[in-house]
Amino acid sequence: MGLNKLANRIFYLEHEPEVDRPMLAYIKGDKWSLAIDAGYSASHVQDFYEAVVSEQFKKPDFTVITHWHYDHTFGMHAISGISIANDKTNEFLKEQQEQARDTEYIEILKKEDVHFGKEYCGQDKLDIVLADIVFSDKMTLDLGGITAKIFHTVSPHSEDTTCVYVPEEKMLFLGDATSEDFFNGGYMDKDKLQSLIQMIRSTECDYCILSHCEPLTKEGLLCYLESIL
Repeated sequence: MGLNKLANRIFYLEHEPEVDRPMLAYIKGDKWSLAIDAGYSASHVQDFYEAVVSEQFKKPDFTVITHWHYDHTFGMHAISGISIANDKTNEFLKEQQEQARDTEYIEILKKEDVHFGKEYCGQDKLDIVLADIVFSDKMTLDLGGITAKIFHTVSPHSEDTTCVYVPEEKMLFLGDATSEDFFNGGYMDKDKLQSLIQMIRSTECDYCILSHCEPLTKEGLLCYLESIL
């Protein structure tokens, strides 16, 4: 599977529903490159990097994490360059490290999530690491000719939700921000969703990129979100 082109400097590896792998994105600056999310596993990272290198791009200098859930972070130990996450993300990952001290934790996850079982079939251990750089509110990376505005936002999906806005291409990467909270019984907090809708509406973007579906127009996503309020 190769990279798809979103814009002149933005590419992505498609999500894979059969194992619930999220989309991984690549932003190519004149000086630096940025990946969005670290993937489900070392295998997921390897597939992404093979696609990157096949385009004769360098491996990412930075990787930003959209939230702590394992399909977005358990590949962090295998990434190239420096990882970036919200401080809340690192706190959640510390909790995962604690749980992973139990040698049975990986088997528990396999039993609880059929997709996790497929991704980690034949594996008996986890390598969970923390991000190298943390931020609390927002930060900006000038990659050279293109900018990544990284910020924490309110979301019904996870307390540490991080978005990436690329103003030059008018694209907003949302991770899983619009989904319900699967770690809280699938609860959808409508107040948090309303806050997220307001953030999206106020952002000057043409496209919104979610991790587990095809790219959407801003208006198309807002229309859908408002229908479930």
